[in-house]
Amino acid sequence: QVQLVESGGGSVQPGGSLTLSCVASGFAFSNHAMSWYRQPPGKERELVCTLNKNGESTYCTDIVKDRFTISRNNNKSTLYLQMNSLKPEDTAVYYCNNPGRNYWGRGIQVTVSS
Repeated sequence: QVQLVESGGGSVQPGGSLTLSCVASGFAFSNHAMSWYRQPPGKERELVCTLNKNGESTYCTDIVKDRFTISRNNNKSTLYLQMNSLKPEDTAVYYCNNPGRNYWGRGIQVTVSS
């Protein structure tokens, strides 16, 4: 059974940092590209960052690329998203995703507010 389980979310003040983790099981994690998406309140789900199966090639959207870093540990079947200099507009539910198989985690809330 495929599972993607996110953790590390929560509430933080503007300018703060959080690191999201996503533990994968039920498929060969190291053979797949992985992504983080987010869905802000009242908006469509959007891509945040993606990386290839060995983590050497990464892409983040312009609005986060100078603040967020995506990485992975294939030995632990875990995907990470380091988020720095958080802004209120980063408030969203964040999802772990396997784009090739269209697997999704249940999502985790990140709230940035003073």
